Amino acid sequence: MQGPEAPRGRGQSPAGTHTPGRSWVLLLTYALAALELTCLFMQFSVLPYLSRRLGLDSVAFGYLQTTFGLLQLLGGPMFGRFADQRGARAAFTVSFLASSATFLLLAAACSQALPGVVLLFASRLPAPLMHTLPAAQMVITDLSAPEARPTALSRLGLCFGIGTILGSLLGGTLSAACGMQCPAFVGLVANLLGAAVSITCIPTSTKGASAHAQPVPPGGPRASVFDLKAISRVLLQPGVLPVFLVKVISSFPSGLFMVMFSVICMDFFQLEAAQTGYLMSFFGVLLMVIQGLVIGRLSGHFSEAALLRASVLLFSVVGLAMALMSNVFHFCLLMPGLVFSLCTLNVVTDSMLTKAVSAADTGTMLGLCASVQPLTRTLGPTLGGLLYRSFGVPVFGHVQFAVNLLVFLVLWRQPMPQKTEKVR
Repeated sequence: MQGPEAPRGRGQSPAGTHTPGRSWVLLLTYALAALELTCLFMQFSVLPYLSRRLGLDSVAFGYLQTTFGLLQLLGGPMFGRFADQRGARAAFTVSFLASSATFLLLAAACSQALPGVVLLFASRLPAPLMHTLPAAQMVITDLSAPEARPTALSRLGLCFGIGTILGSLLGGTLSAACGMQCPAFVGLVANLLGAAVSITCIPTSTKGASAHAQPVPPGGPRASVFDLKAISRVLLQPGVLPVFLVKVISSFPSGLFMVMFSVICMDFFQLEAAQTGYLMSFFGVLLMVIQGLVIGRLSGHFSEAALLRASVLLFSVVGLAMALMSNVFHFCLLMPGLVFSLCTLNVVTDSMLTKAVSAADTGTMLGLCASVQPLTRTLGPTLGGLLYRSFGVPVFGHVQFAVNLLVFLVLWRQPMPQKTEKVR
């Protein structure tokens, strides 16, 4: 019965009948990802000021950030399995509804008649289900041919750039003009709209269009979403664990720096809030250009293993420059290299990892990948704060240089799996 599905393994729809629908779903997926990222960065731009208004000091704000990171870390793999089992529509809908609950609690925390601190911490509780980006990555992975996957995933950089610029701008503008409740209500309405669009326009499942679709046998047992053995089985498949470890280890030092970035901007760069916003906008523009336009072109000319090594090596060089920088102008000069390394590492490892597992497990794999940043946000405030207080800003550059140089030497001696080697 499954014989006619074979042509799809090359990314072609049978008789071309599903191509328009597939293109529409991909376009809608990018739009939903941009919407969610805009709301996320709008929340990030308001949260520090709301915390300060409620009387939280830097330590308490660190606990708030750690709580959010830990919950997302725990929820990522579970949400990935949920997406694999229940499909794209359920994944998008649940994620947008969870984000809606977060913004509703943030709006309530702004009210002086309610216990703001309690509601602020309660707004972190939906975090295990807030994984719109992995859901979008799963849909893109399912609907794109293996050779086009890096380019398709890299286009999410445009969504990320739009979210960074528009979200930061809206958060600051709306809170200054209408109060801090306004961005929260806008985020609530936007996420409810995203949930409605997901229910009505996103297909129930995108697995049937995947390159390696493997149907579940009728009446066969279905493992629980919380089955840790099934999650670890995905991670221990051939060619998965080495790439995943490179992703975690190589990006961790830069993640520490980004966790402390707001403090570094205030203390080390001596920037005002508006100037920090301009710097973040520059970061967003670089994301849009590099991940949305550059990486896709490079993936057509170089193997994924070569791009992975190049990103790790550049990470090391940027780390050395970061250890020597003394002002914000120096940081602006090295920021393109930092963004290129980060984007290339994320896109290439996501592509390699989703190719290394079956189509039925792409959501779980991307859920595991989505846990990398929450891991940094969980450990970062404590570890990054300790390093910053003890050694200053140069320590982040030293750590990034040493860690990535070691990773590069390991990659140079042990080539990556050949099955994901070439993209053309």
